[in-house]
Amino acid sequence: MKLLEDRIRKDGNIKAGNVLKVDSFLNHQIDIKLLNEMGKELKRVFSDVEVTKILTIEASGIAIAAIAAQYFEVPVVFAKKSVSINIDGSVYSTKIESFTHKRIYDVIVSKKYLSAEDKILVVDDFLANGCAVDGLIDLIEESGAQLQGVGIAIEKGFQEGGKRLRGRGVRVESLAIIDAMNDETGEIVFRQ
Repeated sequence: MKLLEDRIRKDGNIKAGNVLKVDSFLNHQIDIKLLNEMGKELKRVFSDVEVTKILTIEASGIAIAAIAAQYFEVPVVFAKKSVSINIDGSVYSTKIESFTHKRIYDVIVSKKYLSAEDKILVVDDFLANGCAVDGLIDLIEESGAQLQGVGIAIEKGFQEGGKRLRGRGVRVESLAIIDAMNDETGEIVFRQ
């Protein structure tokens, strides 16, 4: 998606350790017009599959999932990174390691919101090592729902997540795939 690639080049900030900060438009301050175009593109890319719910993880994936959901006309379910008193009843749970935060989260979804009848599209802002997506797939499998695909805003193609997921037969569609980035020069190379 050229619009997203151009915005990453313009406003993305590469930090040491393969960190790309896009907090000025994607995951802290949010450019709704850009996310709207991303939501339309996800609907176009996944127009060949039935989707009954979009699943994402707290917190950065929620915005893009919500925008995309309006085009699919389905609800968004987000996996919570902590148990709260608001969750009643039983839950599906898994552990997810965060690349960005360098910690492991216990992640839950109420059993009221995922069922064997659901056809799930996973949507998230980043794909690096794939741990978050792996955890969401665990929740989907635990519920008996069907995974229809994974839609990602930005994939770090030089890390193993996308390759590993695709190797397992998971359909992964990323709006921008970065094959290389250099924190010293600021250069970003996108997959063609």
